[in-house]
Amino acid sequence: MLRSRLAVFIGALLFVSPSYAARCGGNFNTFIQSFSQEAAAAGISQNVISSALGGVQQDGGVLAFDRRQRYTFNKTFEQYVATRVGPGRINGGRAMLQRHAALLSRIEQQYAVPRQILVAIWGLETDFGKGDMGKLPVFRVLATLAHDCRRTELFQGELLAALKIVQRGDLALNDMIGAYAGEIGQTQFLPSSYIKYGVDFDGNGHVDLRHSVADVLASTANLLHTNGFKMGAPYGEGTANFEAMREWNRAVIYRKTIGYFADQLVGR
Repeated sequence: MLRSRLAVFIGALLFVSPSYAARCGGNFNTFIQSFSQEAAAAGISQNVISSALGGVQQDGGVLAFDRRQRYTFNKTFEQYVATRVGPGRINGGRAMLQRHAALLSRIEQQYAVPRQILVAIWGLETDFGKGDMGKLPVFRVLATLAHDCRRTELFQGELLAALKIVQRGDLALNDMIGAYAGEIGQTQFLPSSYIKYGVDFDGNGHVDLRHSVADVLASTANLLHTNGFKMGAPYGEGTANFEAMREWNRAVIYRKTIGYFADQLVGR
């Protein structure tokens, strides 16, 4: 399930990132040393840097996966949605709407994003937190992709953001496990989105997008709200809300699937 979204996600990333001095390519350990100096200059503690990057190695499987992405869907919407939104997932989503009704009401009031959209995204990404959130060490993935010269500035930015997540105490180092581009948690946030949109909605002092359903759903709502999603307005293709979901995923077919799933959850 992660891979179908990731193929689009990697190819569609249009990201304006700051310039980083660590030179891509060449000796991997030299690159890590250079990047570590940059991270320290950006305020990351030596303890976090050494814990996260000490002994980190390249992952050839990540590079191979990255190289073979074709960046486009080869299915029609009807074919694709049939593989992602079946009766089991719809029933599961409806159960989540009931189980978390009070929480979702609070999130709707604060962020003005309808609950069915949030639950649809949650279900599509990781089966409501019960499915695959990725099994790869985030720092190994991001260091590998940052060293690669194809999108080094993008992934150097993501690597720095991942260090910030640990430094803030949001996730422990052993919880920094994710997918093939470093996505983390129940709705698969990139580290930069984690920092930018993450919300401590359960009030425990940490933004925990792996374990806290409240933080997961509120952070997802915050991302959409910040990008212009409006409660009560339609979200089908061609609408302003559909465009607001581009920050989540730029693929039209994926956003149509979110909308279709959301409608199924509320019986439309």
